[in-house]
Amino acid sequence: MTERVVIVGGGTGGAVLANDLADRLGSEIDAGEVEVTLVNDDPDHVYKPVWLYVPFGQREPADGRRPLRELVDDRVGLRIDHVTEIDTDRERLRTTGGSTMRYDYLALATGSTLAPGEIPGLEEGGHDYYSETGSEALREALLSFTEGHLVLSVIGTPHMCPAAPLEFVFMADDWLRERGLRDDVDITYTYPIQRVHGNPHIAEWARPLMDERDIGVETFFNAESVDPDAETVTSMEGTELDYDLLVAIPPHRGIDLIEDAGLGDRGWVDVDKHTLEAEAADDVYALGDTADTGVPNAGSVAHYQAGVVGQRIASEIRDRPATATYDGKTLCFIETGMDAASFVEFDYESPPSPAPPSQKLHWSKLAYNESYWLTARGLL
Repeated sequence: MTERVVIVGGGTGGAVLANDLADRLGSEIDAGEVEVTLVNDDPDHVYKPVWLYVPFGQREPADGRRPLRELVDDRVGLRIDHVTEIDTDRERLRTTGGSTMRYDYLALATGSTLAPGEIPGLEEGGHDYYSETGSEALREALLSFTEGHLVLSVIGTPHMCPAAPLEFVFMADDWLRERGLRDDVDITYTYPIQRVHGNPHIAEWARPLMDERDIGVETFFNAESVDPDAETVTSMEGTELDYDLLVAIPPHRGIDLIEDAGLGDRGWVDVDKHTLEAEAADDVYALGDTADTGVPNAGSVAHYQAGVVGQRIASEIRDRPATATYDGKTLCFIETGMDAASFVEFDYESPPSPAPPSQKLHWSKLAYNESYWLTARGLL
């Protein structure tokens, strides 16, 4: 009987896992013993880190899009469809139009979605670079912004790419200096807890850089509402900030499908952080942003986790003990301006130690952005 592996979500985690399984189980797939199907509701794969560069005119959103079919191994069945229901008892999925899909192993890589509507006034009064349309709108706003108060407010945690808020204010500072506008622009960065980043080691590294570059900081600032007319953002703690340009990291959540299936709250799947197996269902895995492991929602995490899930599923199919585990490995470049960057690598046991910023690391990050498409294909 054919073993069916279904992957839901065609982002980094889903695409890398699909190609990983096609490689590991190639002979079984060719023999008709295994089917691997990737289900995604968009025919394109989107590389979201490109959006950080769009507001500064360094990239176009189209640079972060490729057809999924070009990235996924031909041995993987690609289905462009929207999953509307997961029934883990019957091991089946329901998709738009009422059709069903059966699975023996299910991997959920459904990612993060933005929920700006959770903060009154945010959609009308704020900008973001965490979406394609948001990054384009912010580009237009920055081009006409020559003086005033720029506020970067981290509202939602966890959020995609935890370093990106720091990157934005460092890049904005540099970008404004290059244009001779920095003296006329105040920059303030807000964060929900009593430091500038969730990871204390990264926070300790970043804060002096912010102070040196006259970037104001408001910690323990949990934005509660935005008044687009008055151009103010108010925190739960009672602090009110005036702004002329508000750039926000909106609240994030997963998709309702996950919560409806009883797999976890707010669309994040409760998993064993080492095996990535869902705690509430058998033969279900989650990876990337979807998996509630406590590690950052970063592309490198999804990539490493895809290898672990691929090995475990292949072992199960071959009736061997599944021994592969995820150790929390994360790596990330952090832009510290328009031509310098740092780099961090850490895991569950080893804390990060950011490297001194350099132009070499900046170019390394740009090189990785270009080579990402090979990563998605499973070639790196």
